Formats: sequence, structure tokens, C-alpha cells
Amino acid sequence: MSILVVDVGTSGVRAAIVHPDAAVSHVHHRQVLPSSPLPGFVEFDAEQMAAAILDVARTALAEGGPVEAVGIANQRASTIVWDRATGVPVGPGIGWQDLRTVGTCLALQAQGIRLQPNSSATKVLALLEMADPDRSRDLCFGTVDSWTAWTLSGGSAHVTDATNSGMTELVHGNGSGWNDEILDALRVPRTVLPTIVDSTGVVGEASALPGSPPIAGILGDQQASLVGQGCTRPGLAKATFGTGGMLDACVGYQRPRFSARGEAGTFPIVGWRRAGRDAWGVEAIMLSAGTAVEWLRDDLGLIATAAESDQVAAGCEDTGDVWFVPALLGLGAPVWDFGARGTLIGMTGGTNRAQVVRAVLEGVAHRGADLLEAAEADTGLSIPSLRVDGGMSANATFLQALADACGRPVEVSPVLEATTLGAAFMAGLAIGTWSDEDELADTWSPRQVVEPGRSADRPRWLEARERSLATVPELSSLQF
Repeated sequence: MSILVVDVGTSGVRAAIVHPDAAVSHVHHRQVLPSSPLPGFVEFDAEQMAAAILDVARTALAEGGPVEAVGIANQRASTIVWDRATGVPVGPGIGWQDLRTVGTCLALQAQGIRLQPNSSATKVLALLEMADPDRSRDLCFGTVDSWTAWTLSGGSAHVTDATNSGMTELVHGNGSGWNDEILDALRVPRTVLPTIVDSTGVVGEASALPGSPPIAGILGDQQASLVGQGCTRPGLAKATFGTGGMLDACVGYQRPRFSARGEAGTFPIVGWRRAGRDAWGVEAIMLSAGTAVEWLRDDLGLIATAAESDQVAAGCEDTGDVWFVPALLGLGAPVWDFGARGTLIGMTGGTNRAQVVRAVLEGVAHRGADLLEAAEADTGLSIPSLRVDGGMSANATFLQALADACGRPVEVSPVLEATTLGAAFMAGLAIGTWSDEDELADTWSPRQVVEPGRSADRPRWLEARERSLATVPELSSLQF
């Protein structure tokens, strides 16, 4: 009952075999990097992505197959439009980070339509305006899950699951289906849209792969990480610390009470859909996490590698009252301010390299605590511990700082990227490998539990965060 998972991230494609005991083997990765042809533009080559999907999937199967099913995990909101007959993209894929449609979003606000530039809605509009201004061509729109399913099925499956469709802003807020009002405003033909399917269930055959195993599970990456870390009961939460940071908390089968963004800055999300029933969650976002460590490495030269930040920061007991706010691209929850900027304060003539590096790691940790507090405020739930994955979960100094800032245990995922497990769990539910969400929750076994060691000075942190706000007032005025 092994399962092949194809996990398409922002910087590459990974395939792996997941076994019934949740062990992961035969992992293969191929880099597919986005490009930035202009400031604010983020694009990727969808044909290159498709080739990488088939390459890693076939390689993993050759070593670890056969399998009973295929699961898909993917970067969300990134947008592709392609010709239905030929399967050839009509232009570049537009990445979720792309901001070219900010002006369109502001113009739509004047019409009473609030959309975010990071969602798919205005990205598909941009691609259609470029390739099919009179809307006469037979085209397909899809997010990366749709493109992956299309690729694996040889063009027979044009689908998206509820976790991905919910991030397009082209559906009703309750997840019930495509929103005709938004589609009409953007002139998006219904014929280009994929069919919205459950996150778990067979949607077609992966006929492009040996044995044509069924495609049985689809999840957006953050929801896949949520499920992969066993957070399938209300009050369980995970945070993924990669380039940015995403905290997702499970709230159960009742949709959060707010329609778009909660008072504490979180967003309602579909955690997964099974048998037509949505499990809901909230998501809190920080725009800079690992990018702050990359800034230390690439721009300041204080560390040679990202991993070295752990060793260097451990060289001092504390930051010497130096504080860093990782707002290099603005702030997310709980204070959404696109004009906030990275802030490093409290330095003296005696401040050393180790203290600055530690201040950066502790700053990201405090932002993690911000997200946790925002999720609790918007849901009314108490989150007893925080599960973590992503690249920064390998950094011991950061993990301790996170536990201290949150004031509760941090449980480290046994795999660095839990998205693979989440997609496998969804596929496994469809074919009977696992029986239900409670069994998925019981699979959780952290690699490490980090307990709080000392009290972090949250009031001092909040003072520093306040000083980072409205550095670029024109951007601070933008609200989506």
C-alpha cells in the first residue's frame, strides 16, 4: 500500500515513496527556480516544471515502485494557463509571490471587489488578457496542483482540490464553488476552470507513469504540512519556517466566523475536504523567515552558510539587548503592513557578530509567537504546543528561541518537509491505508520536543516591532 508523492514547491520538485508506517524513502529532487524579469515579477517555466514532475516521479517509481496511489502537494496560488488541445502553456507561470497585479487589485477595490495580488484571481486575468483578450480560445486555467494532475494524467484530468481553489479567491468564501460575480468581473470563462474535487479520493489515472496508479490525494502545501504533522483535531497547530513562515491551526468542521481576515490578521482556510465535507483552519503568515538568515549570509557576510547561524548564535548567551524585526518584505499577522521594514536596534560599540546573528534568529522566533497568538485570538482556541517543520526546524538555537517566545513546547517534525506526508495521508485515506483523521493524528511522533527554557521579553519585542511599522508610508496604506 505504498504511495508515490509528487511535491511541487517554489524552488523545485520532489518525489518520494511513502510507506504504510509513514516512512519516507526513495526521495528525488529536481531544481526548478523561478525568475524575476522585472521588480515585483515572479515567473516560472511550466513546461520545465512538467518535465521535472515526470522525471522525479518515474525515477522514484523505478527504485521504490510499484505503488497503490499517487498524492500531490504543491505551492499554492501560482497560476498557469495552457491550451487544452496541445497542453502548451500560453505564457509564463506566474508565481504566488508576484505583485504585478497590485494596480488591478486597487482598481477592483473601487468597484467593491477585494482581491489580494498574491492570490490567483488577478494572475489568471493577466494571462488571459495577454493570450486571449477576446476570450475565444479553448484554454485551461490551473494552479500548480491542476498542472501536476494534468501532466501525470496525460491531459485527462483537469481538477483542483478545495484547499487550492480556496486560495484562488475565485470561489465563494464558504468554499461551496466558483463565484460567478468574481468570474464575471474578471471575464474568466467557466470553460477554463478545473473541476473542484475532494482532497482525498480518486480523480483519475497517472497514465504518464508506469502502471498508471490512481491520483488519489491533492493538498496545497501548507495544508499538506498541517495534515502531515497530524494536526487533524481542533486546537492542533503547526508552523512551517522556510523562506517565509506559515502557521496553520485546525479548528474543525465549522468555518471560522470571519469571512476574509480576522481581527488578529489570520485567514480562514479549508484544511482538507473529504466526502464533500470541509475541515477548516486558520492561517497566519509572516513574510520573512529564512530570508532574514539569507540576508545575514548573502548581504552582510556574517555567516558562510544558513546552517552556520546556529553555531555562531550559540556563541553568546543573549543578544545584549539587540533586537531584530524580520520585516524585510513587510509584516503579516497580526499587523499587516506592507510598508514595514526590517529593523535592527539596540546596538552599541560592543555589539558583536554572534549577538547580531542571535538577534535575527530570535526575531524570527518572536514573529512565530506573534502568529501563534494571532491564531489563538482569532479562533478562541488554546494551542498547547506548536509543531514545526521547514528548513529552519533544523536550527537548534532558533527552536529554543521559538519555545521561549511562545512559552510552550515546540515539537519538531520527524521529516524536514511534512508536506510529503500530508499528501500521502490524503491518498492513503482514499485507498484504505489509513481509516480516518483520528488515525492520522495518532501517527504523530516528533523527532524532538523543545521545552521553554527562559522567559522571553515579549513587551520589549513588541516595542521593536512597533518601530518597524510604516517605514514606507505609501505601501503601509495598501490594504487587500
